[in-house]
Amino acid sequence: MTKARSLSVLAITFCGLVAALFLSVSAAKGDGGKAKTETKHRVVIEVTRDGVDQWTAALNYADNLRKVFGAADTEIEIVAHNTGLNMMLAKNVALSDRMKKLAESGVVFAACENSMRKMSVTKADLLPFATPVDAGVAEVVRKQEAGWSYLKSGV
Repeated sequence: MTKARSLSVLAITFCGLVAALFLSVSAAKGDGGKAKTETKHRVVIEVTRDGVDQWTAALNYADNLRKVFGAADTEIEIVAHNTGLNMMLAKNVALSDRMKKLAESGVVFAACENSMRKMSVTKADLLPFATPVDAGVAEVVRKQEAGWSYLKSGV
């Protein structure tokens, strides 16, 4: 085989490989040209301070994550401890409808039992969808150790 013919075969082979790569990348693209992902986005959001602003931020984070990644592709847990627990009390209705809607769609609302004891709060005092956990800080650590992304609401 001549040197020119060898280079031609090499060039054709290279072009074929580039075309195959292009087709495989194109096949992996989804809506808007973004690559499809099989990854489930898991996010723990920590709320440690009382107030509508702190909780509004946390709920906005949850809504925005679900809009961007899709509700089916996200797992979200909002962990409240310290005075952040106050908005999970049944008597605080400022954001309870919005929280209930998120809970019904799969967002978990975790209430710190240590904070509950400190504040003399029982499970009956919480919103019905709140899930007590042994310690808010431990819950956040467990989630992070399991690979969950971490967000702090309203620093």
